Amino acid sequence: MSANTGSTRRIRVLIVDDQTLLRRGMGLMLSLEPDIEVVGEAGDGIEAVELARQLRPDVVLMDLHMPRKGGVAVTREITAALPQTRVLVLTTLETDQTVFDAVRAGALAYLLKDATEADVLETIRAVHRGESRLTPQIARKVLDHLRRLPDSVQAPATAPSESNLGSDLNEKEAKVLQLIAEGMTNKQIASTVFLAEGTVKNYVSRIMEKLHASSRTELAVMAVRQRRVE
Repeated sequence: MSANTGSTRRIRVLIVDDQTLLRRGMGLMLSLEPDIEVVGEAGDGIEAVELARQLRPDVVLMDLHMPRKGGVAVTREITAALPQTRVLVLTTLETDQTVFDAVRAGALAYLLKDATEADVLETIRAVHRGESRLTPQIARKVLDHLRRLPDSVQAPATAPSESNLGSDLNEKEAKVLQLIAEGMTNKQIASTVFLAEGTVKNYVSRIMEKLHASSRTELAVMAVRQRRVE
């Protein structure tokens, strides 16, 4: 599980969960990783905001079902006040509205608590790099919700128009964008289009640059809107 990070500064993580045993168990698991440091734990939403402001962690591991202040509201406050802090949702809640609200609030990743240890660790590191991560199951919920929204609600302010979206990308880039919209990881995309995973990562970065997108989720939104006008 451990990552070889050399002298790289460790990823500072704040764990937010109302269940003490889960917080401690997660903290123990993360403390075994040489590149991760647990800097604090919060048992309710108000404490989470206070600790985030005080500790300024790199990543907040966020449960959504929290006393005193819900996880979506906490995510919104933390991402607004601390733009360098990334929120990774780890929860049992998976209703369409809950998932979409968390993503809109600024969460870069959304995992369910049945995720494997490897998934959690990989996602923490990805989120720290600024990458969005949604499992295919969660991505479908977000995209289904987006399809039901008016275009005026969905459109990112800096996005190209739907008619220009396809012309901005070459054939391979358009295919990668389609697979991102389906919730695939870079590894899954690499297997599908027969490219190295590193090459896919470069494609994703290039697509984000071309389309002025800040995350994979925003790319998926653009892809959904494009399909609606085709």
